[in-house]
Amino acid sequence: MLQNWLKPLSASFCKHAADARPDWSLGKNLLLNRGEIPDLKKVKAAIIGVGEKESNAIREQLYATAYAFPKGAVADLGNLRKADTALLIPVLYELLSGKVLPIVIAGKDELARGQFLAYQEAKALVNLAAISEKFDLDGIYQPLLKPRHPQLFHFSQIGLQVHQTAPQALEFLTKNHFDLVRLGKSRANLEETEPVLRDADLLAFHLDALKQCEAPAVSSPTPSGFFAEEACQLCRYAGMSDKLTSFGIYGYKADADAQQLTAQTAAQMIWYLLEGLFNRKGDYPASTTGLTEYVVAFRKLNHQLTFWKSVKSGRWWMQVPIATHRKHDRHRLVPCSFQDYQSACREELPERLMQALERKYEI
Repeated sequence: MLQNWLKPLSASFCKHAADARPDWSLGKNLLLNRGEIPDLKKVKAAIIGVGEKESNAIREQLYATAYAFPKGAVADLGNLRKADTALLIPVLYELLSGKVLPIVIAGKDELARGQFLAYQEAKALVNLAAISEKFDLDGIYQPLLKPRHPQLFHFSQIGLQVHQTAPQALEFLTKNHFDLVRLGKSRANLEETEPVLRDADLLAFHLDALKQCEAPAVSSPTPSGFFAEEACQLCRYAGMSDKLTSFGIYGYKADADAQQLTAQTAAQMIWYLLEGLFNRKGDYPASTTGLTEYVVAFRKLNHQLTFWKSVKSGRWWMQVPIATHRKHDRHRLVPCSFQDYQSACREELPERLMQALERKYEI
């Protein structure tokens, strides 16, 4: 079925972007759609382009990087025959059904909705995370949040710049108990974004979240945002999450990228996502096996709070201390940080826990 929706990479592109690369390069080791969809049995991640010009510009930079991953584990399936959400959804759904993590490269930011809608047939509710500099009540995610899509359990946004966001939009995010990690807080302690990314089923990374000097080829570049190194670390955090099943990069404008700086930055981000993916620890807590329990007593409140620490990775989770519906069981343990545990030891209720409690009551 994928063959019906995807256009193979052209012979001329493969010749100069992949075949001419050194043997150690990613371009020389990817499974490419040169006219026939490659065998996906061993594939863990697959690149999908939406908009040939934009996707190929980023591919060219990505293919030049080193291939440090298992043989036959990464594929490039080419480009959608048309840059349309209606085509993107079935492609992503088929890959998700086959346990392959799609990596979407798209020029239009609004295509991020298609990434979410590919989960419509899933039985479990999903968490959507976006990295972007602004939030607009009538923008990209409005159809998913107002009213809340029945498939959406939680929404998170990282890197938001308040001076570019209407007060009504901030009020909406706060009222609905969505995770909002402002740019300043993210950059002051990047590790605090990791629990948010670890809780996401899908991540949409909008390139407007980066500084103009790092990614000038976007619709409205601004001087503030993440550095490229920080963006790569965010992508690595996301890739390491056992829960993440799809990833997308949005908002690239190839015509504005005279020096290919933005394409290089996006390519590096994808590389570090892959590095995270192939360094997963397999410690997502479907049960508490392999986790060490820490119970913190709140003497003043006559209450106890339970934390769990992974033996494999050292990552932390909080247990939401209320009954949940069976369909919400996968959200019972909330990713958190060591700092959250330390706060609890000082008898301070972590903000992350308060947000999680509000979400449980509402759903």
